[in-house]
Amino acid sequence: MARRALLVGINDYRGISDLHGCVNDVTNMRDVLRSYLGFTNKEIRVATDARATKAGILSRLDWLVKGAKAGDFLVFHYSGHGSQIRDRDGDELEDGMDELICPHDFDWDGTYILDDDLNAIFKTLPKGVLLEVFLDSCHSGTGLRDVDFGRPADLGPAAATPASVPRYLPPPVDILCRHEGEEDELKQIKLFDGLRDAKEAVHHILWAGCHSDQTSADAYIDNTYNGAFTYYFCYHMRRSNGQLSRKELLSRIRASLRHGEYSQVPQLETEATVRAARALTAPERKVKK
Repeated sequence: MARRALLVGINDYRGISDLHGCVNDVTNMRDVLRSYLGFTNKEIRVATDARATKAGILSRLDWLVKGAKAGDFLVFHYSGHGSQIRDRDGDELEDGMDELICPHDFDWDGTYILDDDLNAIFKTLPKGVLLEVFLDSCHSGTGLRDVDFGRPADLGPAAATPASVPRYLPPPVDILCRHEGEEDELKQIKLFDGLRDAKEAVHHILWAGCHSDQTSADAYIDNTYNGAFTYYFCYHMRRSNGQLSRKELLSRIRASLRHGEYSQVPQLETEATVRAARALTAPERKVKK
């Protein structure tokens, strides 16, 4: 069984607002993979800041999936800005919204990675590959009707110093105009719909830092910036020595975020048997006697 992990974290963006805790998320996840899951340096690739361009991320995703076989275990973790866009197909507007992650060289003219792009990559995996995806970003922010270019009131502890900031990039006015007045006609927004389609091709697990209508926090915790979701994921992995089931781990992460006064509610999408297995591992197979 082969194992590979790609960890992407971007604090330093070219031309858009920077974040603070995404590189810490990457080093945190890397430590958990090495210390509790036995990953080696050769099995983990990291891309941060200027090296995490669109081309850089896509080339590393190609490394992640290339040659994968049934029984292999793959991990993709992204920490950074996320957003949504109603894209244009020729002269016709597509129905609904495309969710996206923002590379270092992000711009609104196509230098982004859509959920459909990720789906197309992951659909190339053969059946029997286990893929665990972590997205510590946000995609719909304050919703279609109420776009707020400031700090969401329910992001996290208001009195925190330094204050938490959202990992959401609001679209510019010309992008927002594409769906003005048509909000009720758009299909219901779900977090990374495109990735859901990959279930047909590969056994996949999707962790998201928040609901599709919430904001993931770039938070100041324990004297340093981190993604609130990634911080508590790694915190509980360490405290349990990596022995918690995904279901129990999700419950503890949510409890810690509530205790910390963060409104975001992390999501876990996978089958019941995989939820019951330990995080970042494949479910144990029953041996026929």
